[in-house]
Parts: sequence; C-alpha cells; structure tokens
Amino acid sequence: MENENSNRTKRIIFRMSPEEYQKIERRSSASTCKNLSDYLRHCLFDKPIVTIYRDGSKDDSLTEMGRLRQELNAIGNNFNQVVKRLHTIDELPEFRNWLMVFEVEKRTLSNKIDSIKEHVQKLSESWLR
Repeated sequence: MENENSNRTKRIIFRMSPEEYQKIERRSSASTCKNLSDYLRHCLFDKPIVTIYRDGSKDDSLTEMGRLRQELNAIGNNFNQVVKRLHTIDELPEFRNWLMVFEVEKRTLSNKIDSIKEHVQKLSESWLR
C-alpha cells in the first residue's frame, strides 16, 4: 500500500459546480472507497465500484426486534419475581393471589414469545426473497 501511494506524485486539478461536486461526493460516500480520490481513480480506470445498499425494512425490523427483546426481558424479570415469591409463601390465601399473578405473567410471556416467533418468521421470509 505504501509503495502504491509513493508512486502517486502527479496531481490533476479541475473545477466543477457545487451540484456536480455534491453528486460525486454522494456517490463516493455510498461506495466502499476509502476517500474521494480512491473513488475517482476507480471511475477513471473502469475499476468496479462496490456500492453500499441499506434496506430500510431491515432497519425497521431490527428496531422492532430490539423493542421485543426489551419487553421480553421485563416480562421475564416479572415472571422470575413471581416464581421466587411463590416459593417463599406459607399462607394459602396469599399463595392463591400470587398464583393468579403467576398465571397472568405466564400468559403474557407466552403471548410475547408467540409474537417474537411470528416476527422472526416474517424476517426470515423477507430475507430469503
């Protein structure tokens, strides 16, 4: 790499309008080229230019997965607290109350897991297209 750069001693300077410069800058930043000079060399010498493509739907999916993960963590924490409390109860009426809370948390957890499975299924279908 150093040897390649040491041979580049000549400069080419030319002028362009701000619109033209913005267009080149935009294309350069959308590519995997390190800098504008590298991008222009690729263009001039007909080298392949790899562009970066971002799929917005995948960004939305990742955001949704993060939200689902947070919800699942919160529900899991609640579930664990209820189970710990059930193991420490000695009185029957209190046990029944906590058992009802346990059932509600279990149902919530089950519904959220089903939601996550459905979302993951949709993601896999979209990625396999």
